[in-house]
Amino acid sequence: MSPAPHPPGQALAPTPLTWLYVPGDRPEVVAKALGCGADVVVVDLEDAVAPDRKDHALRATAELLSGPVPVPVHVRVNALDGPLAENEIRTLAPLPGLAGLRLPKVQGPADVHRAAGWATTAAPVPEHLPYAAEGPVRPAGHAVAGHPAPVRTPGVTATLAPAGPPAASALPATPALYALLESALGIEHAFAIATAHPALRGIALGEADLCGELGVRDDAGLAWPRSRTVVAARAAGLAPPPQSVHPDVHDLDGLARSCARGRALGFLGRAAIHPRQLPVIEAAYLPSAEEIATAEEIVRAATEEGGALALPDGRFVDAAVVAGARRVLDLAGRRR
Repeated sequence: MSPAPHPPGQALAPTPLTWLYVPGDRPEVVAKALGCGADVVVVDLEDAVAPDRKDHALRATAELLSGPVPVPVHVRVNALDGPLAENEIRTLAPLPGLAGLRLPKVQGPADVHRAAGWATTAAPVPEHLPYAAEGPVRPAGHAVAGHPAPVRTPGVTATLAPAGPPAASALPATPALYALLESALGIEHAFAIATAHPALRGIALGEADLCGELGVRDDAGLAWPRSRTVVAARAAGLAPPPQSVHPDVHDLDGLARSCARGRALGFLGRAAIHPRQLPVIEAAYLPSAEEIATAEEIVRAATEEGGALALPDGRFVDAAVVAGARRVLDLAGRRR
């Protein structure tokens, strides 16, 4: 049986709208990305890095995360069933600059538990990563740049811990985990994945791999997987998922139209692969002046009247409508 979902009423940190992917083996590109305005920078160790550059990418990323960073940094590790992910997760999880680990091609809850176990097992510090020993480990309960604090995983003992059952305060912290659903099996298990572990803070689609597996050639074939992902995230008490990347970095009009469709389906924000996509995504997901005015009217009327009511133009307003209006105003407060 899956653990209980995250409580729907639980307060969540502000959800990012833009997630910018950058290749982990190009530290100069990563450095530029940290200042380009993305809410989250995702350092990619997987698809963006050639096989003979994987070790270099891990070392460069560990060096980056050994100290403070100006924006939240997530790392997408390599496939969990491959030879690289365990070492990557064990190396990066304790570093103070890490805000989250993105887990590719998650098929079911067991993948999440395996990654969480690696993340809470202290890795021996390799000789070629001296900075991993020098950087302070982020204390439990400390949130990074608006992200939820890491949680402790009961029953997991660190490799370097003294013999005997550790005290609760000695248990290592699990960094925030984000599962990428990129296969038919992952979509089938979406809710089980979303509730698999308390350190799991979000799910998202990886549409390129999913399209390849399903033989999908246009957006119509992705309608159900997209809705399934949105419903699973919300049923688990997680934030709405971000959209997958728009692969054509020059097609900004197409990106804007695609974001509008994604917002209508319940997504919130989007992954990007080039800085020029960021303002388009942000503009698509921030409420318009008309939406803000409508939300303010609804909230004002609900505050004055209480309970269900009808607005002067005949629209009926109940608690669910008021909650939606408050979400609009919360998003409006994020305008730069």
